[in-house]
Amino acid sequence: MQLSTLDRLLLLAALPEKGSFTTLRIVRGLREDLSFTEEEHAALNFTEDGDMVRWEPGAAIVKDFEFGKKALDCIEQALKTKSEGGEADEQLLAIWEKFDFDKGDGAS
Repeated sequence: MQLSTLDRLLLLAALPEKGSFTTLRIVRGLREDLSFTEEEHAALNFTEDGDMVRWEPGAAIVKDFEFGKKALDCIEQALKTKSEGGEADEQLLAIWEKFDFDKGDGAS
């Protein structure tokens, strides 16, 4: 599955900070996978302005990811929690649709 810079940042922000030990181990792995390398940081030229993260307009990176079933379950649950809490927006909806969770089979 291809995820953009924005997709990765939104998913990182949506992942839970608390849960069972099993879930937290999976989430820790997801955070490591979705995080940005030194080279990506240099290419994107990230800057932070309060809660906002900005990067060079033409430098957006699209990266391929493969997620296991448990990782997909964690992502789905994190997005559902945002939705049920009234915290979902158009950007999270786009990620939800990208993963195709409505079909119940996760990413293709």
